This record gives sequence, structure tokens and C-alpha cells, in this order.
Amino acid sequence: MRQIILDTETTGLEPKEGHRIIEIGCVEMVDRKLTGNNFHQYLQPDRKIDAGAIEVHGISNEFLADKARFADIVEDFICYVKGAELVIHNAPFDVGFINHELRLCEYGKQVSDLCSVLDTLTMARKMHAGQKNNLDALCRRYEIDNTQRELHGALLDAEILADVYLAMTGGQVTLSLGGDTGSGSGVGQVEQIRRCAEDRPRLRIIRADSEEIAQHQARLEAIGKALGGPSVWEQLEKKPSC
Repeated sequence: MRQIILDTETTGLEPKEGHRIIEIGCVEMVDRKLTGNNFHQYLQPDRKIDAGAIEVHGISNEFLADKARFADIVEDFICYVKGAELVIHNAPFDVGFINHELRLCEYGKQVSDLCSVLDTLTMARKMHAGQKNNLDALCRRYEIDNTQRELHGALLDAEILADVYLAMTGGQVTLSLGGDTGSGSGVGQVEQIRRCAEDRPRLRIIRADSEEIAQHQARLEAIGKALGGPSVWEQLEKKPSC
């Protein structure tokens, strides 16, 4: 499964008032592993940024003066996200702005024509009802380091959301069989495999008892409820064998 964790920064809060996207940050994940194939672009919005928005993300009008416009990068962006599942925190906000940009450049399609969308804010509200569920609160809840997040930034927030999403949907994302796993990017790299001796004693098989199976099933149901559909594990279990 290919997923794109996406975030945007904008000139203001409402595209209907003429506000525009000024930064897009995307992180690619394939089968729950970060690939390092990210997409990041600052954009010239052809309008002034609201003072309140600058306080949030710190991006100035002067900084964006020589940047590309959305119409200049739309083909690259669509090529990058097409066919993936977009993972977004408060998806209606970002999707609304992307759809607005697509209309302005007369692209002819909307996000729903290109991708499916998973809203992690909706997921978090189901899992942690009655609690704060913004990105900072989720970082505290799942013990994810966000000390670099003094200001909002699309790529940084997408990277943080990737960690939050993985924690919310099961935790462990790679299997290391030994050796250094590299830079910690989430993509396990096995440096060395140690072969077992052929005359080793037969391994004892310990099968799960009924209580453990019930706990496993309850966990899968909880993940599926949060996702709004079957978990990856359940999808693999139902997949016909060759």
C-alpha cells in the first residue's frame, strides 16, 4: 500500500476568501515503511499572507517572491500523489485548498478523482474522544519528539504526522534481523544474516491460546474501527493464496 502523508501551509484560513497554498510537504510511505521519496515545494501565492498566518508558520511574502506558482508544479504534484492514499490531519482543510488550486489552474480534476483520503484527526477523535487531538497533543500522547516544531512547516509536520500515524495504527513498522538499521528513516536495512547450524535442535512451536487469539482479534477490530475499514493484517488474511 502506498500512502502519502501530506500537509500544507496557506496565506489564511479560507480559500473562498481568495487564500492560497504557499507550501506543500509530502512524505511517502510504502507498506508502512518510509521511503525517503518526499515532495516539498514553496509557492508564490500572488497575494499577501495574513499576519495571523505568518505567526503560525513564519513564511514571509518576501521569501515567496521568487518561488514557483502552483500551476508550474501541478503536473509534478499530481504525478507524485496519483493513486496513493493521502494521510492528512484535518483533511477537509488541506483537500479544500488543493481543490481550490486545481480549479484555479483549470486542471479538470479534484483530489477525490486522484486519491483516497484518510483523516487522522477523525481517527484520533474516535480513539481519544473528549481529549485534545491536535498534532502536538498526539505527539505528547505517543511520546513522539516534536521539539523542532517551533513553527508550523508543511514538510516537518508531514514527517511528524507519519510517526504519529504509525504509532496510532500499530507501532512497530520495521523488522530488524540484526546489524545497524541505518539512519533511522523507518526503512530497515539488514546488514548481515547469520545462518543457523543445520544440526540445531528442532524449535519448539508455542501456539496462541484462546485468550491470546481473542485479544489479538480485539486489537485488530480496534484498529479497523479507528481506520474506518479493515487493517492491513486483516486484508492480508483475507487475500487468497497463490
